[in-house]
Amino acid sequence: MSIEHVPAVAARSYWDLVWQRFRRDRGALWSLVFIVLLILVAFIGAPVAAYFLGHGPNEPHFGLETFTPVGPWTYVPGASGQDLLILGGDDATLQRDEFLRLLYGAQASLEVAVGAMIISMSLGVLLGAVAGYFGGWIDSAISRLTDVVMAFPYLLFVIALASTVGSRIDNITFGFLGNGVLTLILVIGLFGWFYPARIVRAQVLSLREKEFIEAARMVGASDARIIRSHLLPHLVAPTIVYSTVIVAQYILAEAGLSFLGLGIKLPTASWGNLLQSGATYYLNQPLLMLWPGLAVLLTTLAFNLLGDGLRDAFDPRSSR
Repeated sequence: MSIEHVPAVAARSYWDLVWQRFRRDRGALWSLVFIVLLILVAFIGAPVAAYFLGHGPNEPHFGLETFTPVGPWTYVPGASGQDLLILGGDDATLQRDEFLRLLYGAQASLEVAVGAMIISMSLGVLLGAVAGYFGGWIDSAISRLTDVVMAFPYLLFVIALASTVGSRIDNITFGFLGNGVLTLILVIGLFGWFYPARIVRAQVLSLREKEFIEAARMVGASDARIIRSHLLPHLVAPTIVYSTVIVAQYILAEAGLSFLGLGIKLPTASWGNLLQSGATYYLNQPLLMLWPGLAVLLTTLAFNLLGDGLRDAFDPRSSR
């Protein structure tokens, strides 16, 4: 075959190869679809559902002669007629819409998880990169700070914060956050950066000895430029992978703290306090524990499967 008849081969970029490997993982792909749909349902579908149902997630329904929450698909007297509670009421006293509270609870859980992830990953990547690149006393100081944060009992800090200035911080919403969301974002984010810092530090310790870093030093590049332009691009893959994993961890952390009464405070809905209120009626209405429990389970599973798929897509050797 002559040279002019050789078919042209399209060049593929690094991100093209990553996407090609990622889309072969059906579990990770469906997890990504689930997460996108969850975000759309939580932040767009919840207000739309409240509009068509004619009542909000915190609107009580009084006057019901029952000692247990009403069951799914029940019509109850509301402010403007009969209100439909698709998944029933959340408790026997207020009978708020469990379906709407589940949707709005997804907003609070995702806001806490994503907000805390941004803070912890930003601090972790910055401190880990600085410690790994400079070494010496800077590395020692950051490593000792990391050890202190790892040993700090943040649950006791949450309890102390909730009993002192927690109520004032809980009311800071910036116009779009739920009550209590900012408190959990700050606490979880400020006490969760040590794992990303250790991962990034280990990566930078290896990268700083590479030839391209030595070449950058020889041409007179500053330390800040080397970190920004040569080290951080190589940290994109582990940062993305670990971000998806810790979002799942932070959703579980928010659910656990809210279940204990230390997280999102009522009447703001979250999956954790829905589990807490549902536990009161587990004999009469076990479905009240099933719905938020399934939401937490499926969401954390989706983020973990997405993280595994991204890890294999960025580093094919990790799946062998």
